[in-house]
Amino acid sequence: MKLVSWNVNGLRACVQKGFLEYFNEVNADIFCLQETKLQEGQIDLQLEGYEQYWNYALKKGYSGTAVFTKVKPLSVKYGVGDLETEDEGRIITLEFEDFFLVNVYTPNAKRDLTRLPYRLEWEDTMRTYLKTLDEVKPVIMCGDLNVAHAEIDLKNAKSNRGNSGFTLEERGKMTDLLAAGFVDTFRYFYPDSEDAFSWWSYMNKVRERNIGWRIDYFIASKRLASVLKGASIDANILGSDHCPVILELENLS
Repeated sequence: MKLVSWNVNGLRACVQKGFLEYFNEVNADIFCLQETKLQEGQIDLQLEGYEQYWNYALKKGYSGTAVFTKVKPLSVKYGVGDLETEDEGRIITLEFEDFFLVNVYTPNAKRDLTRLPYRLEWEDTMRTYLKTLDEVKPVIMCGDLNVAHAEIDLKNAKSNRGNSGFTLEERGKMTDLLAAGFVDTFRYFYPDSEDAFSWWSYMNKVRERNIGWRIDYFIASKRLASVLKGASIDANILGSDHCPVILELENLS
């Protein structure tokens, strides 16, 4: 089974930059999007063989998530509890026979860190939610989690310490999540791999020089480790300031 996650930073724009060609080529069983930036009726994607599930933000041109899946889920849930970001379309949970899939677009703490307190509250809520799901069946969470966990996960760690996405608080919350029974699947396969990034600033030549951050993840319940087949980052795929990340699993059933 192949799962793909991609923050497309505006799906309509990404479609104009080769999204469908990549989608068809990668042939994922489940394809998750973040930052779709559209409302219902603003796009008509003909994806033969896929069920489509969308969570739109109330604010136009902002946030939003989607999941396209060949396997029909047993149930679908949008949002978590009473998080204020319910209105931002940030979470979709699909229940399958053998696992839950949670597609997430984590809120940014903002450059001036004004949203950091809420971001930390979000992290606690999500960790509790994932642990609750994990008591029922294994969980795979994917998406733009807006944090580089360790210094190896961004190019310029020293100069970015304390910046949004690389504060000790945000990094600590990721550590707490992994300690609660989950694994960063890319690091499971490549614990020491450097210069493996999934997001680059639009500033001049930054992507060409690979001055990036790894902030897009597949996080899985530790007990799924035996069926993890591979993880990769499609850094050569353009169309967004993020690139797709991939997780491959052995068939669970």
